[in-house]
Amino acid sequence: MIRRILLSLLSLALLSGAAQAAELASEWGSTKQGQVRLLAAPGADGALSLGLQFRLAPDWKIYWRSPGDAGLPPEVNWDGSSNLSIGATSWPVPDRFSYAGLETFGYEGETVLPIAATRPDATAPTHFSAAVSFLTCAAICVPNDVTLGLDVPADAPASPDSAALIERYAARVPGDAAKAGLTVLGATVAPAGKDAVLALRLQATPALQKPDVLVEGADGFSVLAPKLAQEPGATVLAMNLPGGADATAKLPGHALTLTVIDRASPDAAPRAASFSVTPVVAVPASGVADLLPILALALLGGFILNFMPCVLPVLSIKLFALIGHSERGRREIRLGFLASSAGIIVSFLVMAGILATMRSAGAAVGWGIQFQEPIFLAALAAIVTLFACNLLGWFEINLPWWLAGAASAGGPSIGGNFLSGAFATLLATPCSAPFLGTAVGFALAGSPGDILLVFLCLGIGMALPYLAVAALPGIARVMPRPGRWMLVLRQVLGLLLAGTAVWLVGVLVFEAGPVAAAAVGALALGAVACLALRARLGGRGLGFAAALLLLAMLAPPLVTQPAAMPTEVASGWVPFDEAAIAGQVAAGKTVFVDVTASWCLTCQVNERLVLDTDSVHRRLSAPAVVAMRADWTRRDARIGDYLKAYGRYGIPFNVVYGPAAPGGVPLPELLTESAVLDALRQASGQTS
Repeated sequence: MIRRILLSLLSLALLSGAAQAAELASEWGSTKQGQVRLLAAPGADGALSLGLQFRLAPDWKIYWRSPGDAGLPPEVNWDGSSNLSIGATSWPVPDRFSYAGLETFGYEGETVLPIAATRPDATAPTHFSAAVSFLTCAAICVPNDVTLGLDVPADAPASPDSAALIERYAARVPGDAAKAGLTVLGATVAPAGKDAVLALRLQATPALQKPDVLVEGADGFSVLAPKLAQEPGATVLAMNLPGGADATAKLPGHALTLTVIDRASPDAAPRAASFSVTPVVAVPASGVADLLPILALALLGGFILNFMPCVLPVLSIKLFALIGHSERGRREIRLGFLASSAGIIVSFLVMAGILATMRSAGAAVGWGIQFQEPIFLAALAAIVTLFACNLLGWFEINLPWWLAGAASAGGPSIGGNFLSGAFATLLATPCSAPFLGTAVGFALAGSPGDILLVFLCLGIGMALPYLAVAALPGIARVMPRPGRWMLVLRQVLGLLLAGTAVWLVGVLVFEAGPVAAAAVGALALGAVACLALRARLGGRGLGFAAALLLLAMLAPPLVTQPAAMPTEVASGWVPFDEAAIAGQVAAGKTVFVDVTASWCLTCQVNERLVLDTDSVHRRLSAPAVVAMRADWTRRDARIGDYLKAYGRYGIPFNVVYGPAAPGGVPLPELLTESAVLDALRQASGQTS
């Protein structure tokens, strides 16, 4: 009998110890609206998982981290705790509650808020003192305060029950969009009578079934549950903002945090992801007639592109073509220039197709983004080197009649003139001209049809000088007669193109690193040497070697790991930090943002002719001004999103913020001293 009693007591002791090991928790703090307690699950090396567990009475709820139109989230004060370092609180997927026109988010029944923590000294005990303040609401709202205490010994055993409960709710915390099968394409805001509509476009795999979207950062606007719609290549979640007509003025350009929740099955954990998106003003659906102002800007921007600094090497091809046509018949002149025009226009249409496809696939798009690709830079450097050697008279290639002008600087053949027009377009893309940014921004924010129409007009605008000569071939006949002077001109133009090749290799330093750029430069020099020797000594072997070297220029960017982009910026500038702009403006400072890239020649011209002048440099260096530079030489999603917030998809882009202009004052593509200084005065609120 005594033996049985002892065995029973021993069993009870073992069961008690197992229960203690299974669950490590504080006593419940109780109110009339529910209970709350602290869970702990010790881990290795001082790691500690905590959970704040709520059990609420029927019909009562607590609030999410962003409660919506009313409410307050729970808060915890850890003063009095020892050997404890508290990290971030995680928030599982909440429910939406709609009541009397108010939208709120929170939890009913039971929930656990996972909390990250560590024990600085894993060999010492830890004391928890948690003063929890939480608001509970039903028909009325009641604030509650409870204090929870828990002691965890240094050698506390694992607590599998507590760990499992915390982990179950941690699995319901919204995660990364990609892991949830979501690709975010962008967001727009559009007026809808007295209201507004916030539309999120994304791609979802698998498709969304019963989605909801929680919006953080749209302060002052109530956001209703979304309506699900499908567009070609995109899922659209459209949310009404009742009474939010001014949302179209306040929300574009401001980063919002969106949480997408899909409750496809009531029995399964919801699929959820949180991400940041910066909405832009929606482009209304329009016919061609409504597009006419934008198409006119595209024509003008394309025409002005001919006179931008990056097109200077292209002028060599145009000039040589015009001189070469001066003694030819009107029909040949017209056909040659029509072919060049076709090369330009077709190139713009090809770019439009590529950009529309990329945007539908969710990729970042913009004007000149191909210069962010090292392989493109290496290929273009090889082509420019080939053209330069041809102009210098070091080789001639006998090609089929339809292609015979490609290596002769715009000769009379149809194929050659077509290719020279396409080549001119390639070299023009690192420049942005006045009106070009507006037209491209409208196109890339619109439908694929808008993109094609706008880029067609851009191509026609750039081709206007060619079309003018085709319409009036007599222009070519007034050019000087060919003579020895053309040999000198040809050498000068060849050197200009050689300088362009050097510039492209210089840009490659930033894109692929100095090793790859040096290799590309060495291969180009080798090809030039082979062609120069071939011109002097003859022999097909040297020409074949030059072709191999030019082809080999594509290899270094593919096999070389690019170096990390330098984080430092030029003296007097600070690195781009969009989140810091509002704080600087609130402190009374003026912020000048310069979005630039090493491949953007217009940016370099702006810098040398305007930003580096004494008057502008002195103003940007003033204590009350912060000069902030965003380097877009390589792809950077932060900068791409920032540009899209202003409807821009190309650079240069400059904007000035200040106490009198917290939303920013955008500047034109081509800067002037007066424009920069006037914008700085306007943003700062100065009258003179």
